[in-house]
Amino acid sequence: MKTLLQQYAAYHFWANQQLSIRILELDDSFAHKPLPSSFPSLHKTLLHMWSAETIWWKRLQKDLPARADTAPFETDTPALVKDLLELNEQWIDWLKDLPETAFEQQFSYTNLKGIAFEQPLYQVIHHLFNHGTYHRGQLVTMLRALEIDNIPQTDFVHWARGTNK
Repeated sequence: MKTLLQQYAAYHFWANQQLSIRILELDDSFAHKPLPSSFPSLHKTLLHMWSAETIWWKRLQKDLPARADTAPFETDTPALVKDLLELNEQWIDWLKDLPETAFEQQFSYTNLKGIAFEQPLYQVIHHLFNHGTYHRGQLVTMLRALEIDNIPQTDFVHWARGTNK
């Protein structure tokens, strides 16, 4: 279990890095251009990704209430990307030090609506990385809608075939 989740963490960082590099190469106006999606721009999608990861990080660190202050990143895409990637690296480091037995342990938390949940830790961690994959797919679709080319390949299998080396 630990090895797989460590691979997901490394992949998650790499995939976010690949898309972020491409987004930051664009004129800043592209990051804020309104587009139909779950979140109305590339920037807002990245902001949601950072916010969700921050909330999960705070929950796991017992830093309550688990909220994310998005104000510093409302318009600054480079700073947002920097913090998102730093947070991705924190997950990698944290998983490295976590004992194998921790993944099956029950993790209790309260969502933003105040509803309490309990589930194995590995499910929460897997959800975090799966959530990133979902929103990276949205970022790719948004980039295509902006008629951006040279969008990097970010599938897990692509990473696993050797891009991660």
